Amino acid sequence: MPMTRHFLIYSLLMTAIVVASNFLVQHPLHMMLGGINLADLLTYGAFSYPIAFLITDLTNRQFGPKIARRVVFVGFVAGVLLSILLASPRIAAASGTAFLVGQLLDISVFNRLRRESWWKAPLMGSLIGSALDTVIFFSMSFAPLFGFLGANDDFAIGSAPLFGVLAMEAPRWISWAAADFSVKMLIGIVMLVPYGALMTVVRPMPQAPQSL
Repeated sequence: MPMTRHFLIYSLLMTAIVVASNFLVQHPLHMMLGGINLADLLTYGAFSYPIAFLITDLTNRQFGPKIARRVVFVGFVAGVLLSILLASPRIAAASGTAFLVGQLLDISVFNRLRRESWWKAPLMGSLIGSALDTVIFFSMSFAPLFGFLGANDDFAIGSAPLFGVLAMEAPRWISWAAADFSVKMLIGIVMLVPYGALMTVVRPMPQAPQSL
């Protein structure tokens, strides 16, 4: 059945992205750019995670919000379980919570805007979902306030120049969160290219409810 096959494909892709991002977010980008240590700003996970929003939006476009939510829940459960093996339980818990809230918000925003210009729904859904996702993930993962979830990361909570360049210092995880969201916004715009290219292939299914 086409819907079952596509559901499995989307679910597997979502799981792979979540697990990979949970692993990559633990690895700062140790590179210098114009005198700025990017390890104070970015982790590799910032570049992979936005793909999750593309998967959600394509599912929502093709099968509607009900099936999109199912794919998100599959990605949430499988991602958290597998991430415990590749990441710390604290990262897994933070990622799962942020992922679930951010993706469900993306689905809601996408659904409200789906009948407007083709780019508005995927762009606004991913940007708004990413904003909340970023706040939840980085706070739960690294803020000392959430230390009850697991040991604090000394490098993450260590002070460094804010955004890698300002005289003011702040815990690295705050700069990571700001830079991570900046990258997500940039990649969210870039993801409009494959989304637009796939619009003629991934068409809404006649039986799929387009609002719920």
